[in-house]
Amino acid sequence: MARILLAEDESSVREYVTRALQTDGHTVVSVADGMEALQVLDSSPLGEEPFDLLLTDIVMPNVDGIALALKVSKDHPDIRILMITGYPNERQRAHNLDFLVHEVVTKPFTVEQICSAVRQVLSLDD
Repeated sequence: MARILLAEDESSVREYVTRALQTDGHTVVSVADGMEALQVLDSSPLGEEPFDLLLTDIVMPNVDGIALALKVSKDHPDIRILMITGYPNERQRAHNLDFLVHEVVTKPFTVEQICSAVRQVLSLDD
């Protein structure tokens, strides 16, 4: 299926989402914040399959999800972006970036909700 980069600072949420997406057939590389996500993207060896999707929390230390989405959309325009948040006011910040963020999922969410959102974003026509 898809290769997904997951940036989420809460370890329990990161593990939950990773397991859900792997069960749904995806390959997941998970990191604890936006800085680590950028390092993974910058250090990917040539010939390695590119990421299809960035799934990022909005509120994280170091580099937050908004800054990460802006950087990824500029440097890796083929990667689709899906955001998650537990803060309603942060969801509005992401919606101000409609031109690059495909969807925002609010915590708490079920396995089916996150998998469905991922499938929907991955199936969007360019």
